[in-house]
Amino acid sequence: MDLTAAVARFVPDGAHLSIGGFTCNRNPMAAVYEIIRRRKKNLHLYAHSNGQGVDELVGAGCVARVEIAYAGTGRFAPTCIRFRRAVETGAIQVEDYSNYQMTLRFLAGAMGVPFLPTRSGLGTDLIEKWGFSAELRRSDPRLPDDKLRVMDNPFGTWAETGRVVLVPAIRPDVTLLHVQKAGRDGTARIEGLTFADVEQAKAARHVILTCEELIDGDELRSQPHLNQLPGIIVDAVVPLPHGAYPTACYRYYDYDPAFLNDYRTAATDDRRYARYLEEWVYGTADHRAQRARIPHERLSAIQADPRTGYARGLRR
Repeated sequence: MDLTAAVARFVPDGAHLSIGGFTCNRNPMAAVYEIIRRRKKNLHLYAHSNGQGVDELVGAGCVARVEIAYAGTGRFAPTCIRFRRAVETGAIQVEDYSNYQMTLRFLAGAMGVPFLPTRSGLGTDLIEKWGFSAELRRSDPRLPDDKLRVMDNPFGTWAETGRVVLVPAIRPDVTLLHVQKAGRDGTARIEGLTFADVEQAKAARHVILTCEELIDGDELRSQPHLNQLPGIIVDAVVPLPHGAYPTACYRYYDYDPAFLNDYRTAATDDRRYARYLEEWVYGTADHRAQRARIPHERLSAIQADPRTGYARGLRR
């Protein structure tokens, strides 16, 4: 499916949206830019530990609420810049969980159960400090009544006694993922770390999958143990080389440090960031036009080495 058509069909204003990837790795950036280009509003955003995708969606004013464990891009932005500013100014509402709690929440959604238990968070302020008010929770049936609940082991003296934390399931309207390879039916192959992408996809009502390569079914069937997502859960497959740029896509290209450094400079100033959006997102018709603006030498510098899967000699 064409990316514009996929976003128009599955990402309405106010959608509960989940995006995959981790910090500056395999963010579904082409899909993120298309959402910004279409000026979507009031999104409820879920992410595990995302960076560039979260920051740009928040910075462009597309997001009203975020549930997340961590938002940052390593040394470029230990905390995402536009995200931090939006939190500090009250432009968005945020509910934060631990990395493990967010993974369990997506897993609960994938399993079709209302919650899962853990001990993650005990002894921390994650238990005590809630981002969403009781009034907001009562007004929105899509939100759980509580951020989490702490209870005693209901099995008494059987197994270990003590308290457990119950974290609520996440069931997004749509999950956006970028993967290395996919078939026309939606069967997907992620190379390298999968992060929480598989759980995010299985928890969602709809999945938009962008991929570096569209491969035939025979190749996917020849090594089925390498395929993480079945086609039955994928609604749209969009072949987009460099669909994760400027973040990395393992074995295809590394993150672009020049872009991320420039982005950091732009993101720290409202006027510069507005110019960045006009030039890089609104001023480009689609992913192909956007990619045409990237200097060839920049793409060559981040091309992955076949042996290691990362760019060699990159000035990071």
